[in-house]
Amino acid sequence: MTDTSPTHVAIIMDGNGRWAQMRNRPRLIGHHAGARRVKEIVRSCPELGVDYLTVFAFSTENWKRTQTEVAGLMRLFKRYIRREAQSLFDENVCVRFIGDRVRLEPTLVDLMDGLELMTAENTGTNLTIALNYGGRDEVTRAARRLANDVKMGKLDPRKICDETFPRYLDTHVLPDPDLVIRTSGEARISNFLLWQSAYSEYEFIDTLWPDFTPEVFAEVLERFGTRERRFGAVLV
Repeated sequence: MTDTSPTHVAIIMDGNGRWAQMRNRPRLIGHHAGARRVKEIVRSCPELGVDYLTVFAFSTENWKRTQTEVAGLMRLFKRYIRREAQSLFDENVCVRFIGDRVRLEPTLVDLMDGLELMTAENTGTNLTIALNYGGRDEVTRAARRLANDVKMGKLDPRKICDETFPRYLDTHVLPDPDLVIRTSGEARISNFLLWQSAYSEYEFIDTLWPDFTPEVFAEVLERFGTRERRFGAVLV
């Protein structure tokens, strides 16, 4: 890819359930197909010039789905970590999770913590998985931590600015996304990276997530390279 490739790409992985239903299969079959696609996309990042990849795996609103689907997704997350941990380490991928872990099963949280620790020193692709994540929830938790620091005398409220607040977000160690992609034809951001994506480019595509191949990914990145990013300024 050229030097116009985005450094950080965030993806709302939508369409797993519809992909399965179109094939007269249970929705969870689509989620398993989607998990396999994540592996391929992560592997394609170095060649495509993407240093940071953030994927939206489970939102704070997804608890509203049926108990069967939620339970199946939680099993899938645990299975994915157990099966892919060694490969992610061997491929030099650094894995982080963002989101509120309080509601997650202790077994899953232990696996998440273990994978983060295992890959912490890796220097290749930075993979961030948003699990039980919501943009409003993240901002609320960040504001609570900031308010506590003010209360404890650790932070002067007069010095709070738009560079202070991001240090309290889940993504404080990550650059803001250059590009946000949503698959499956839906054209909304669904409470994803609300603060961080203020100046991100967006790409809404019809492809369902299990069909989002590295080739489709490359095409989207090529289109990104043709965009003129002004960040509120006027280029002359």
